[in-house]
Amino acid sequence: MTLKGHNDNVLAVAFSPDGKTLATGSNDDTARLWSTGTGSARTTLKGHNGNVWSVAFSPDG
Repeated sequence: MTLKGHNDNVLAVAFSPDGKTLATGSNDDTARLWSTGTGSARTTLKGHNGNVWSVAFSPDG
């Protein structure tokens, strides 16, 4: 499945503990949350002052 939405290189990825959500961070200064079931974007986190180099989930999601 190809996820489309970032406008530059993806620098980081992480799966949620339940595997239902994928987080990505990019050179486009955004982080995004994706549904792994459908591949659709759930939300875009904007407002970063630069590249998003890492993403992570807490153990409880």
